[in-house]
Amino acid sequence: MTTERRYDIDWLRVIAIGLLLIYHIAIIFQPWAMFIGFMRNDESLESLWVPLTMLNVWRIPLLFYVSGMGLYFAMKKRNWSQLIVERTKRILLPFVFGILVVTPLHFLIFQKYYNMALSYFPHMGHLWFLGNIFAYVILLSPLLFYLKRHENGKFKKVLSKIMTYAIGPLSVSVFFMLELVLVKPQLFELYAQTWHGFFIGLLAFFFGYLVVYTGKTFWQTVSKWKWLYITIAAVLFTLRLKGFDVTSIYYLKAIESNCWIFGVFGLGYRYLNKPSSLLSYLSQAAYPVYIIHMFVLYAGALFILPLQIHPMLKFIAITLFAFVACYFIYEFILRRVNILRPLFGLKWKFNTEKKASEISKPVELN
Repeated sequence: MTTERRYDIDWLRVIAIGLLLIYHIAIIFQPWAMFIGFMRNDESLESLWVPLTMLNVWRIPLLFYVSGMGLYFAMKKRNWSQLIVERTKRILLPFVFGILVVTPLHFLIFQKYYNMALSYFPHMGHLWFLGNIFAYVILLSPLLFYLKRHENGKFKKVLSKIMTYAIGPLSVSVFFMLELVLVKPQLFELYAQTWHGFFIGLLAFFFGYLVVYTGKTFWQTVSKWKWLYITIAAVLFTLRLKGFDVTSIYYLKAIESNCWIFGVFGLGYRYLNKPSSLLSYLSQAAYPVYIIHMFVLYAGALFILPLQIHPMLKFIAITLFAFVACYFIYEFILRRVNILRPLFGLKWKFNTEKKASEISKPVELN
C-alpha cells in the first residue's frame, strides 16, 4: 500500500524542534527560571517572553498533533503487534535510556553551576513527551485500528464533510475547552508531567490522526482559510497581551491554540509540501537532537552565563552553541556509532545505506 509522502508535516516537526531549543534557552533569561529547574542568568531579558508567550499556547499541542499524524502513516503498513514492537523500539527504548542516562546530565550541570552536592537521580525531564506519546499509542490503537478497518465508513464521510467548512477544524476546540473545564489546570501552558498536559496531548494526538484520516479535505480547508485562523489567533493573543483578565480568556486559549496550529498547517501545506535533501537530513536529526538538547544548552550555559557581557549576547551565544554542538554530536557520534542509534530513536544502520528518499518520512517525533 502506497501513501502520499507529506513533506510539510516533516518540515513542521523540524521547525517545532528548532523553536523548542530557542524557547528553552530563553527561559534561562527569565526571572522565574529556577522555579522550573532551569539555570538562570542574573540579568533578565523579559522582552524575550512576549513572542514566546504567543508560542507557548500551541508549540506543544502542535507536536502532539504531528505525532498523531505520524501514527496514521505508521499504521498504514503495520498490524497491531508490529506497531507496538516498532513504537517500543523507536519511543520507549529512547525514553527509558534518556531517563537513566541523558536527563541526569543536565541536572548534574545545574548542581555544579549552583555549587550543590552532585547527585545522580533518574528523571523524565523534558522526555515526558515521549512517555505521553507511547501511552497514547497503547490507549488509542484499538480505536484507531477500528477506524482503519472502516476507512470507507459513514464516520469518515461525515467527518470529511464537516472539515469542508472553515468552522470544521475549529470545532475540535470544544473538546480542548471541555478538558480545561474538567481538569482545571493551574496554567494552560503547564504541560510537562501534569494531567492537563496528558489530556490535552491525548486530544491533539487523536485529532492529529483524524485530520489525516479524513484525506485531503482538511488540508484544502486549512490552506484556504489559513489567514482567517491566524487573524483570529492574533486577536486572541492581543487580548491576552493587553491583560484582559476575564475568565473567558482562559478558555479562549484553547481556540487560540488551535487557530495558530491550523494556520500553520495551512501555510505548511501551501508552501512546504515538497522534498529536499536538507529536509531528508533534518527530519532524521530532529528526534536525537530533541533528546540531547537540554544537556547541550546547559553545557553551553555553564560556561557562557558567568561571562561579563550583555545578556542578549549571552542568549545569542548559547543559541549558537546549542545548534552547533547538537549538529556535531548528531553528525559525528549519534549518526555514525551504530550501537547508539536505537538509543536515540534512529534505525539500526545496515551495511547498505538507505536512499535519502527513504529517510524523510512523515512520522511522529522520531
